[in-house]
Amino acid sequence: MKRVLIYIGHPAQYHFLKNSICILEENGCDIKVLIKTKDILEQLLNEDEIEYTNIQPTPRGKAHFSILIASIKRTLAVIKEAKRFKADILVGTDSSVAQAAFILRRHSITVLEDDYDIIRNLARLTYPFTSCILVPVECKTGPYTRKRISYNGYMKLAYLHPNYFTPDGSVIRKYGLHKKYILIRLAQLSAHHDVNIKGLTYKSVEDIITLAENFDYRVYITSEAVIADGLSSYELKIRYNDIHHVLSHASILISDSQSMSMEAAMLGVPSLRFSDFAGRISVLEELEHSYGLTFGISTNNPTKLINKLEELLSISNLKDDFIFRRQKMLADKIDVTAFLTWFIDNYPESKKIMKKNPAYQSRFM
Repeated sequence: MKRVLIYIGHPAQYHFLKNSICILEENGCDIKVLIKTKDILEQLLNEDEIEYTNIQPTPRGKAHFSILIASIKRTLAVIKEAKRFKADILVGTDSSVAQAAFILRRHSITVLEDDYDIIRNLARLTYPFTSCILVPVECKTGPYTRKRISYNGYMKLAYLHPNYFTPDGSVIRKYGLHKKYILIRLAQLSAHHDVNIKGLTYKSVEDIITLAENFDYRVYITSEAVIADGLSSYELKIRYNDIHHVLSHASILISDSQSMSMEAAMLGVPSLRFSDFAGRISVLEELEHSYGLTFGISTNNPTKLINKLEELLSISNLKDDFIFRRQKMLADKIDVTAFLTWFIDNYPESKKIMKKNPAYQSRFM
């Protein structure tokens, strides 16, 4: 029986891994899940009745020193849990996974889709120690190509592929949402790679609401932080696991969250990314320029954001147009969950197979 330790540090990472966790357990693997306190992560696992151990129950501070101390403590905690669990392989995004596996002489798989230049500090703490870097084809891994295994897909496709996700219209009725609505997602921008990154402002959100209402659209806001008083009436309060159903029925997503913009693209929902990350993330650049599913706009150009929104709102067959674009994208990509499950279940032999024949992944189309 293979013993797999999985560390999850963000809600999006949980969604990426959740289907594989279930399938691996069905295949006879023994799974141990570790998490840290981050946004709604713990609530998601509780709602899905997934057993876990929280190795960082208190959120870290935003200062560089706090980030460093929290990282060291996580690595020590992962080492302790991996030894107790007798893990054969460790899987996750965080440097603690790679470092713990390196110290314990165990296999590790680092899974992410952020480019090396975006997460340079994290990469320097992770890539030298990991056994394998598993990333989408478009994702850049800097000088660590020897450890890189790339797949033709996206992390978000692991849980939003039609094989695993079907939009539920009853969720919309449950919350009494308007037939035509725009979803605004506000990120907290506190991750290690978010330093000096700006996003949507109070003024830009006000301008979005005014334009949307002129086109008879309702606006709903979800946020990782507390919403300003003047916008609180637009706040969408829903069950954590319903967000993707709400997103899938939205006409447009406007966000400074790269993760939710990716999710919208997987669902065929047009998204406007208003962030200093615009033009810098390879997987989003592919979705924008190869498939036209998302649009990145720098924060120094708020007028462009409003103009692009007006352009989208003026398209009479907007939903059908973007469903077609999504189908084109899906036709080019693999079933990421099926591939990931096989890769973990058969590691390290799976790494050898992919190194020798990258086209092997086509059987997961």
